[in-house]
Amino acid sequence: MTKRTKRTILWSIAAVLVAVIAFATYYFVAIYNQVNNFHKVGENSPFSQLSPTDTKVSDPPKWEGSERVNILMMGVDARGLKKGEIPRSDTMLVASIDPVQKKGYLFSIMRDTYVDIAGQDRQDRINTAITHGPESAMKTASDLLGIPIQYYVYTDFQGFIALVDSVGGVDFNVEKDMHYVSAADQHEYDIDLKKGMQHLDGKTALQYVRFRHDAMSDFTRTERQRNFLKAVADKMKSTTSIMNLPGILEKINPYIDTNMSVNDMWKLASVGYDSQMSGSEQIPPMDLLVEKNTSAGSVLGISSEKKLKQYVQDVLNGTKSTGKSKSGTVSSSSDHSSDTGTSEAAR
Repeated sequence: MTKRTKRTILWSIAAVLVAVIAFATYYFVAIYNQVNNFHKVGENSPFSQLSPTDTKVSDPPKWEGSERVNILMMGVDARGLKKGEIPRSDTMLVASIDPVQKKGYLFSIMRDTYVDIAGQDRQDRINTAITHGPESAMKTASDLLGIPIQYYVYTDFQGFIALVDSVGGVDFNVEKDMHYVSAADQHEYDIDLKKGMQHLDGKTALQYVRFRHDAMSDFTRTERQRNFLKAVADKMKSTTSIMNLPGILEKINPYIDTNMSVNDMWKLASVGYDSQMSGSEQIPPMDLLVEKNTSAGSVLGISSEKKLKQYVQDVLNGTKSTGKSKSGTVSSSSDHSSDTGTSEAAR
C-alpha cells in the first residue's frame, strides 16, 4: 500500500468521524433544546390563570438514578372551555419505574373516584384535582395510591395525536366495532372503528382510547388506554423512532407541560428504554369499588383505603395473587363517568 493510499484512507476515516461527531452533537443539542422547553412558564403555562401558590410545584428529591420514580400522566379534554379555563383530567395514569429491577408498572385511576382533594379541604372526583394545579393533582394521587409522586406530565387531545403520528402510528388490534357520534364538537371527535388488526394514526388512536360507550364504560376504557400506551412505548423503542427522537420531541413540545428537568428526563429515558412493563392495573381495583351517590352525582367510592394502598404495594412487589376481581364487575346501570354539568356528548 502506497503512502498516498494510506493518506487517502486516513482522511476518509477522519471525515467519517467528523460527520459522526457533528451528527451526534446536533442530535443531543436538538433533544436538549426540545426537552428544556417542556416546562411551560408564564402565559405559555396551562395553569397561568391560577394563583402563584397553586401553580408552584415542590422540587422533587434529587434523583440519583436508583430510587423508584412515580410519574402522574394526565390527559385533558379542553373542548368547549373558555380561554384560560383548566379542564378536568380525562385520563389519569401513574407510571412507576424501578431502575434497579428495570421494571415498569402502569396504574390507571378511574376519573370518578371520590377522594379528598389535596389542599382543598373537601372531597370530589379525582379528575377535578388538576383544576387546582399540578401540585394538588400529584398530592391527591399520591395520597390515594400510598406512594410518592415526584413528577407530572400534562397534555391534551392534540398532544396525544401528535405523539402517535410522530412515531408513525401503531399497528394495533381493535377488539370490537366502536361507533359514537356527537354534534357538540362539529363531529371532529366522532368515533368509528372496525374490529380487527389495523394501523392507527393519531386521530384513530384517539378514537380508540376515548371510546367508553359500552356496558362497562370507563372500566374497559382505562384498560384499553394502558394497553395502547404500552404499544406506543414499544414503538418508541424501535431504532427508527430513536433516530427520529428530535423530530418527535419537536412535534409534541407545544402540547406538553411537566416539572421534570432535562437531566431527570435523560436518566428516565435511559432507564425506560432498558425496562420491561411488568404490571398494568386499574385503580381502584374492582373488589374495592363501592358505588356512591353524592351531591355531585354518582361516584366511585373505596371500601378500604388501607387495602387499596396494600394492593398497590403488592403490584409493585410482584406479590399480587391475581389480576381478576373476586367480586366480579360493578353494575353498569349508572353512568360511572358522568360529571356534574358536563354532558355525555361534550367529552
